[in-house]
Amino acid sequence: MAGFLRVDKTRIVDGEGKEVILRGAGLGGWMTMENFISGYPGCEFQIREALAEVLGTQKSNYFFDKFLENFFGESDAAFFKSLGLNCIRIAVNYRHFEDNMNPRVLKPEGFKHLDRAVAACAKHGIYTIIDMHTAPGGQNGGWHSDAGTHIANFWIHKDFQDRLVWLWTEIAKHYKDEKWIAGYNPMNEPADPQHSGLVNFYDRVYAAVTAVDPNHMLFLDGNTYATDFSGFPDEAAIRWPNAAYAIHDYSLYGFPASPEPYARTEEQRRRMKRSYEKKRAWMDERGLCVWNGEWGPVYARKEYEGDAMDEINERRYNVLKDQLELYAKDRMSWSIWLYKDIGFQGMVYVSRDTPYMQLFKDFLQKKYRLAVDSWGADDKFVRDAYRPIVKLIEDNVPKEEHRKLYPYPVWTVEGRVARIARNTLIGEFLVREWAEHFKGMSEEQLEKVAESFKFENCVEREGLNKALREHAESLSMS
Repeated sequence: MAGFLRVDKTRIVDGEGKEVILRGAGLGGWMTMENFISGYPGCEFQIREALAEVLGTQKSNYFFDKFLENFFGESDAAFFKSLGLNCIRIAVNYRHFEDNMNPRVLKPEGFKHLDRAVAACAKHGIYTIIDMHTAPGGQNGGWHSDAGTHIANFWIHKDFQDRLVWLWTEIAKHYKDEKWIAGYNPMNEPADPQHSGLVNFYDRVYAAVTAVDPNHMLFLDGNTYATDFSGFPDEAAIRWPNAAYAIHDYSLYGFPASPEPYARTEEQRRRMKRSYEKKRAWMDERGLCVWNGEWGPVYARKEYEGDAMDEINERRYNVLKDQLELYAKDRMSWSIWLYKDIGFQGMVYVSRDTPYMQLFKDFLQKKYRLAVDSWGADDKFVRDAYRPIVKLIEDNVPKEEHRKLYPYPVWTVEGRVARIARNTLIGEFLVREWAEHFKGMSEEQLEKVAESFKFENCVEREGLNKALREHAESLSMS
């Protein structure tokens, strides 16, 4: 390989100045577990606490370590490379590296699995991007911040900010000589109500990282879930010279809440393009490098959508292909969400015949019916239960501007009710039920359940992978 990757105006280049287009996926649900990816309710810290109560700390730790061991390995990296892809964005949770009750002290096992994944990817010629998917206190109000609240406390407690700058310094020290790491993504989907706090954090983390590791580039998410750069400094190219700017380009047409079935009409494609161009406009106006850190549809499942599954998924694959076409024209690097899950969005997913999926078959049906997960949820079975709450707010807060609470418009009144009442409230009442599925299991049984996530026990999503492979092949010939 030709040295470390770096930013050259609008491009990412290698040490010889040759353009490198990163085409990859997010390794989510692994070192940052997420409810819709792994099948639990609520937040990761909640299920870890509950499982420790049910099994005891030793057995609980054993299960989660085996989960991490099996979720990603050599076979995953080899398959990923076979598709012609070259980069994996690894989502990590700060809790792997430090404890809230013992801050700024690195856990001895913190890098154990991350080192293994980076090495497996490097062996197969795959770059990695380290993505801090959760920050102390929560950088946004989503479940994936693993804070258990809709208030992003990271922005109102300086100590949380100090801890993350410290942690990134330690990560940069650890990986400063690893050329197969493309760079660092200091924060996933920040949601800073004041906007200025994010810029101040980026100033601090950029300075801290480059002081110990001048080689690696940074990928900086826009504010408000990687959609808003309006609060960024005009002199960003000078202030953060070796940085790309990350958008998350999810198209509404790829989700159950789509206003209409996607039929690839001229108007639908215009709207898709306009949404994408709007997200990257700030960078284009200033000649900056754009990276699409997350995008991609979700997919229907036979057990939930029945005979409509194939028709729905064909439309979703068309959304995927049309987005890829946009990105190819701009020679943009991207990372689709996501590599592996239990069947909703992943390039590969855990087989229905595995011990984990059999164990939670009925529980997952309940989660689907209650629309407990926010991501891509279809609330058709519970909509009537939550609509009165929305109406209560609308009737008693008559001024529309008073209902536009940050992060509006990403969170509307309906969206806020869904996240707080459905995802957070109902989710936490189901946590103990999830954990009790493991009651009485031996370590041997726990390992069998964890092995469900091994690549050999997964199914490939052929339509998605075919589109990605064909796109990679077309780029290699251009």
